[in-house]
Amino acid sequence: MSPKLSLIVPCYNEEATIAACLERVRAALGGKDGLELEIIVVDDASRDNSFAILERIVSADPAVKLVRHERNRGKGAALRTGLMLATGDFVGIQDADLEYDPEQYLLMLEAMLDGRADVVYGSRYLRPDTRRVLYFWHTWMNKSLTFVSNMFTNLDITDMETCYKLFRREVIQAIAPTLKEDRFGFEPEVTARVAKSGRNVYECAISYHPRSYEEGKKLGWKDGLRALYCILHYGADTAPLPMQVLIYLFIGFTALVVNQAGFFALLASGVPLHPAIVAAYALSALSNYVLCIVILFRHKARWNTGGEILLYVLSVMVMCGADYALTTGLIALSWGSGQAKFWSSIAGFIGNFLLRRFLVFPSKKAA
Repeated sequence: MSPKLSLIVPCYNEEATIAACLERVRAALGGKDGLELEIIVVDDASRDNSFAILERIVSADPAVKLVRHERNRGKGAALRTGLMLATGDFVGIQDADLEYDPEQYLLMLEAMLDGRADVVYGSRYLRPDTRRVLYFWHTWMNKSLTFVSNMFTNLDITDMETCYKLFRREVIQAIAPTLKEDRFGFEPEVTARVAKSGRNVYECAISYHPRSYEEGKKLGWKDGLRALYCILHYGADTAPLPMQVLIYLFIGFTALVVNQAGFFALLASGVPLHPAIVAAYALSALSNYVLCIVILFRHKARWNTGGEILLYVLSVMVMCGADYALTTGLIALSWGSGQAKFWSSIAGFIGNFLLRRFLVFPSKKAA
């Protein structure tokens, strides 16, 4: 049986390029090497003439399927829609512009067909080639995001932000229902999900012909910030331990600041020393818990909510007792209150990370 390739084409206001793009896809992949081709175009509520153009194309070509969102939801949402409708053995992504050459999918398929890969990324940076020179900061942002993503996923990818991603259908259709990002956060999110799946990931060098913003390029610096957030949000819970320690360093530092500020604010307002120590630590623990849930361990709790809260309260009580004992003990040794509080807070950082990581929010794999 001939292998079948499904290409998902998200489209939003691409009337200038969509017809030429689909023609290039058909010319490059239609019937090549016995390959059966399925094209699924998801029009994301385009406001120009894109949908009318697509309707004419679909009426003349049964290999092209058309889906329309009633409101604009973003590229990630369009891709989720298309990915779940794909029926091919392999599923890829094709932007509706002319930046990528669809013939590159024949190269990417090689690692799939011989059984080596479950996922293949088409890298724009894997080899030097003749290319159009455009924006330094855009390229720098892509490479920087890839570098940070690799730190969290422990993959050695050269181009996380590439459009050309090829999946075995069973792999991506298992991942697609879990995807949340509606815009360009799709790229770091799906990369994090792929890394967590433990599948074999390969890269293939591809050519790339970028368009300028005047020609319709949509990515901007806000999308870069969102991508950075997505890398942290979707990758922190399974990041290598050194990365988790660095993240918790930020969380712990924030909690330390809350602890210090609360302690001295309470003393300045006339609260006695011992109650001030306990109250400041309680504020610190609350900020620590919130940040752990929001940033680091939110996907990782293996207990139910009640059990998680109980274990957290117990860990707080243990560390509160340790903080109280160490602070008062150092003050009794004639240390200044600020110095004593600082070193007890450092000890609290270490103890809190160990308790959060291995008791309150243990890995699901350890269950």
